[in-house]
Amino acid sequence: MKIILVVIVTVVLMGGTGYAVNESWIWLNTLGITYHGKIALMLGVAGTFFMSAGLMFLVFYSSRKGYDAEKLQVLPAPVLQRNTDTNPP
Repeated sequence: MKIILVVIVTVVLMGGTGYAVNESWIWLNTLGITYHGKIALMLGVAGTFFMSAGLMFLVFYSSRKGYDAEKLQVLPAPVLQRNTDTNPP
């Protein structure tokens, strides 16, 4: 039952994404953006997506491999010495 629900939600989201992309492409035609402008826009969107995905992958990889874990060095506590220079109250 869960798998069917996940498939239905995925198909609906993919359909919505396809609709949004189609409407955006039609809207770009009404703005008068040239084909070179559209190519630049697509490269910018794809570059931003892949850069974000790459950085998220690096954070995940670093976390899994332990590269970002702190190396704690436990030092012995300093020995408290009694101050004998002053008179106790």
